[in-house]
Amino acid sequence: MLYPPDVPQRAWLAEYARRFATVENNNAFYRLPSPETFAAWRETTPEGFVMAVKASRFLTHMKRLRDPAEPVERLLRHAAPLGSRLGPVLLQLPPTLRGDAGLLDACLERFPAGVRVAVEPRHESWWTHPVRAVLERQGAALCWADRLARPVTPLWPTAGWGYVRFHVGIASPWPRYGRRSLVSWVERIAREWPDDADVFVYFNNDPGAAAVLDAVAFARLAAAAGRTVGRTPAISGRSGPPGR
Repeated sequence: MLYPPDVPQRAWLAEYARRFATVENNNAFYRLPSPETFAAWRETTPEGFVMAVKASRFLTHMKRLRDPAEPVERLLRHAAPLGSRLGPVLLQLPPTLRGDAGLLDACLERFPAGVRVAVEPRHESWWTHPVRAVLERQGAALCWADRLARPVTPLWPTAGWGYVRFHVGIASPWPRYGRRSLVSWVERIAREWPDDADVFVYFNNDPGAAAVLDAVAFARLAAAAGRTVGRTPAISGRSGPPGR
């Protein structure tokens, strides 16, 4: 659907970047790519393209945010060749990590000014005033996450920019998102950020190309609501959201 049959896998990023304005790169979560790989990704993508990078599980799941200096430095050193292509760094926390505002503050402190960081906690104990205060003071975005067509995080706008992740919808065919869900999210974003603010929106519901279809449908609904949207492909016939 997104990649023509004659395009080899090594050229998929270039094809993707020709059609979308941003991508969330999960490779670094499992194994941090080399600086040379990040440099190649920069050369493969056009000016203005933005790559969000998911931080290594060594920092978030093994170290559990403790002793962050070395893993943060290594991540940013490897990703530095992206240059202007580098977007937010996502810290997705393990679901067993309980809320600790001091631990989060110490980790965020290791990121230099100018590096955007989004944080996706997955344990309800993080939803406290001290945690929100840390995010706001550090200029880090609380990742707004959706699962099963409903928010699973508080809708706190903790920075002047936003980060939204869609994990799985409830429309048919599974795991798509329906029109009503996507319109609700367009409205939530519009209530909290002006049109000139950067809000990064990613779909992780990959089976059946649902992520691509829902990303295009979301962009069209946002544009229809008067929001400025990034580059998205024109996929004829099947890009509209299901009717739920």
